[in-house]
Amino acid sequence: MSTKVHQLVDGNGLPLVVLLTAGQAGDSPMFLPLMEHLKVARAAGRPRTRPDLVRGHKAYSSRAIRAHLRDRKIIAVIPVPDDQKGHRLRRGSAGGRPPNFDADTYRGRNVIERRYCDLKQWRGLATRYDKHALTYRAAVVLNAVIAWTRHLSDMP
Repeated sequence: MSTKVHQLVDGNGLPLVVLLTAGQAGDSPMFLPLMEHLKVARAAGRPRTRPDLVRGHKAYSSRAIRAHLRDRKIIAVIPVPDDQKGHRLRRGSAGGRPPNFDADTYRGRNVIERRYCDLKQWRGLATRYDKHALTYRAAVVLNAVIAWTRHLSDMP
C-alpha cells in the first residue's frame, strides 16, 4: 500500500529522472532503468547520457551496478555494506580487492537526501493520499518542475 520514489538528481539537487515502484520493491533493480532514462540536453549535439560520477547509497552496491558503471567509464562513489565486506574477507584472497571509495566525494550525497526532504515537505506526497500511481507521479513531477523553476528564476 505504499509507493517508492526513485530519483536521479544533479549536483544542485535538481531532479533529472523520476520513477515510481511499489513500496516493497528493492532500490537496486531500479538503478539501471534510471540510468537508461537519463538524458541531459546540450546547447548543440546529442543529449548527454553519461554522468562523470554516481554517488549512491549502500543499496546500490552490487556487482552488476558497479560493472555497468565501469563499462560506461563512470566513477562509482558507493560504500560497501558490512555484509559484503564480511563475505569478501571470508573468501580470503579469492574475495578480491575492495572497490574504491572516496569518502570526501561521498559527502556530497547529502544533496540527494535534501532533495528527498524537499519532496516530503508536500503533505500529499509524504502521506500518499492519491489512490492511483499516475496521479501520485504527477505530483512528484510537479514538485520537480517547481524545483527547476525556482533554480532558473531570476527572482529571489
